[in-house]
Amino acid sequence: MANTKPVTADELAQLNTQFEGADPLEILTWAAERFMPKLAATSSFQTQSVALLHLISRARLAKAGEGETTIPVIFLDTGYHFPETLAYRDQLVEQFGLTLTIAQPAKTPAEVVKQHGDALYRSDPDLCCYINKVEPMQRALAGLEAWITGIRRDQTANRATAQPVELLPDGRVKVNPLVAWTREDLWTYINRHNLPSHPLFSQGYLSVGCAPCTAPVTAGGDERSGRWAGCQKSECGLHTDALTRKRDMD
Repeated sequence: MANTKPVTADELAQLNTQFEGADPLEILTWAAERFMPKLAATSSFQTQSVALLHLISRARLAKAGEGETTIPVIFLDTGYHFPETLAYRDQLVEQFGLTLTIAQPAKTPAEVVKQHGDALYRSDPDLCCYINKVEPMQRALAGLEAWITGIRRDQTANRATAQPVELLPDGRVKVNPLVAWTREDLWTYINRHNLPSHPLFSQGYLSVGCAPCTAPVTAGGDERSGRWAGCQKSECGLHTDALTRKRDMD
């Protein structure tokens, strides 16, 4: 049963000292014991995601009289994913025995096009991400006390100061088990466990989001440089303060 006592500032500092550089499985196990069943992970089901998903499949929590259960995983089906992403998602769910929850935008792609034209991702990428990712994630996380992500400090400048355990303005706890890992650490784990890559990875798609705003990474680019190429944007909003704000989707 979850310990529903709020995480205090003192406990937060202690946890981050304890978990800095810790085995991600230790962090996941703590999160499951502390917050289940009001806990879920989020995943975009790309190559960067596979290590965390594999770890989640290993972090099983025994429930009285019910055997073992895995931490549920939320996937945002924006309606704009590559078919390869959906196939990879289904492959990993089956291979790892994951418990999957699918979150969807309140507006269909056709409704968005009717209201905003067929290139909102270019004319207002922040609004596009809010409609298709942030707002549905706000609904998906409602009622949860904590959520698990796969972000790492070395991915973007925005993530460079992330901690293993963070307290969000709305009181929800954000758990980042891989935050101290480097890209090399990630690939060491993937290779050690012979984990499959996203089908588009070999074509230069090092980070995969919605198809209209994802491109292969060019020589010398970092792993997220193919996202929103040509825009001053590196985050969809799920890992910024946009997640705890409401805004007009019109």
